[in-house]
Amino acid sequence: MSAPLPPPRIHATAILEPDVTVGPGSSVWDSVHIRHGAAIGEECIIGEKSYVAYDVRIGHRVKINAMVYICYGVTIEDGVMISAGTIFTNDVFPRATTPDLLQLRSSDPDEETQQTVVAAGATIGAGCTVGSNLRIGRFAMVGMGSVVTRDVGDFQLVVGNPARSIGAACRCGHPVARWSAGAPTSHDRCTCAKCGAAYAIDAGTVTELASANSQSADGAWTVAQ
Repeated sequence: MSAPLPPPRIHATAILEPDVTVGPGSSVWDSVHIRHGAAIGEECIIGEKSYVAYDVRIGHRVKINAMVYICYGVTIEDGVMISAGTIFTNDVFPRATTPDLLQLRSSDPDEETQQTVVAAGATIGAGCTVGSNLRIGRFAMVGMGSVVTRDVGDFQLVVGNPARSIGAACRCGHPVARWSAGAPTSHDRCTCAKCGAAYAIDAGTVTELASANSQSADGAWTVAQ
């Protein structure tokens, strides 16, 4: 039986509004601002000067580096890494005021507010901008400085502005395939040179293959002894 996790550590300069929950074992560093109703899971790191908007949901063992902006409507699942300077957005047609310029638009969510999900295990590199109404797939890898304007599939390696798929990434983060001349390829079996995990690729769609270390139907990761 594992030892209980310690209480969360909150830096004295961090601002946590009412109804924020931070799970055990998590650390919230200096000058972080977490808005009301946000929920942070266990063993997370929220890096300095980052902003987490109201009602954002963040899973367990998530690493958020410095100066990350996470807006309303974003859900971050377990095991995600979001590198420094990443910005999320949630409005396709943003305006500061009403059309007559006489009133500020409310910051409350409305019909223009979009949702985005970063699925379990994904990594977003430093300095990325993530559009709205998107899903970044499980264990996807978004290269630094990318601008994400469309969904990213599971295990996809994407780079650029706009971000485009150039290959497949392993659970461990290392590439397992690169597309030839930018066109997604198909392989019955690709093996990661780093950890040995195996994948099948069908016209760019990446699927894990059963192995000694395999994932069960409910998503649990089982390691052979």
